[in-house]
Amino acid sequence: MATDAGAVERYESSWPVALDGVTESVVTTLGPNDLWNVAALGLHASDGGLSPGSAATVDAVTWGNTRTRRNFHQRGGGVVQFVTDPRTFVDAALTIREEPEPVLDSADAWVRVTAERVDADTAGDTRRERWRLRPVDGAVRRRRPFTINRAFYAVVDATVAASRLDVDGYDETDLLDRLAYFAETVETCGGRAEREAFARLTRETGWRDRR
Repeated sequence: MATDAGAVERYESSWPVALDGVTESVVTTLGPNDLWNVAALGLHASDGGLSPGSAATVDAVTWGNTRTRRNFHQRGGGVVQFVTDPRTFVDAALTIREEPEPVLDSADAWVRVTAERVDADTAGDTRRERWRLRPVDGAVRRRRPFTINRAFYAVVDATVAASRLDVDGYDETDLLDRLAYFAETVETCGGRAEREAFARLTRETGWRDRR
């Protein structure tokens, strides 16, 4: 993987950002067609969290026979990215997106990781595998003041609800009610990016027609 000429700060064998609880990220993994598949991935940090520069491992879970799962098995890792564009989250969670390069333009920071499977089981009819991710190298590309936009978090949460619509064990009515609430939040609090992201989510899932 080529070095990132636009990096503000490089990190070797460590995480470029702080991690605490479950951090929502985007991961790219190299597929058999030599394109990088883009997907959403939750990072589970140990109790107490990690500071930037930590070399500790974190865990992640893949659900079902996804491209990320298959590529982890075949390639042994990928590139975890931290983004603030809600449209990227929708693309990652709900569409099939492939790119010729591993680092997305919208990534504020990235880290190449190795992925080792450490556990596997079944939740209902869905295969679940737990992976241990170890940082190899990464970079911070942009540093921004932290701002809070409720609509951004509503979009991220909406991608989770939308991805469960056809999964056994989840109540469809409850999920649709959540999506309606998130839609209202985006309409009230969102800017252009959040509204475009939610419009993409609606087109991909057709959730309004299922109510």
